[in-house]
Amino acid sequence: MVDRVYRSDLPRLRTTLLGLRNGFSRIESSTDWVRLRIEPLLSHIERLEKMVRVWESSRLSGGVPMLHSDLVYFRQNVGWLKQALAAETRRSQRRRKVP
Repeated sequence: MVDRVYRSDLPRLRTTLLGLRNGFSRIESSTDWVRLRIEPLLSHIERLEKMVRVWESSRLSGGVPMLHSDLVYFRQNVGWLKQALAAETRRSQRRRKVP
């Protein structure tokens, strides 16, 4: 059976990514982070959520190690995207201050 942590982490990560998408859309950046990283991560989360539902309905647990590695991947990417958003926000603010 799929662990409760995985079931709760996927929606939480999706919500965080949606917040990051909104954050990146508010600033001017030379890199399209939404299209480059956030949209692919969101589609990956959607596929994983479908897989979790299948595993729960069939009571399979063989995919749990794979799901764990995906969650580690998502957590790292969310952390890196938060750092990138902070850096892009600072850069955008500096550009606006320059006359």
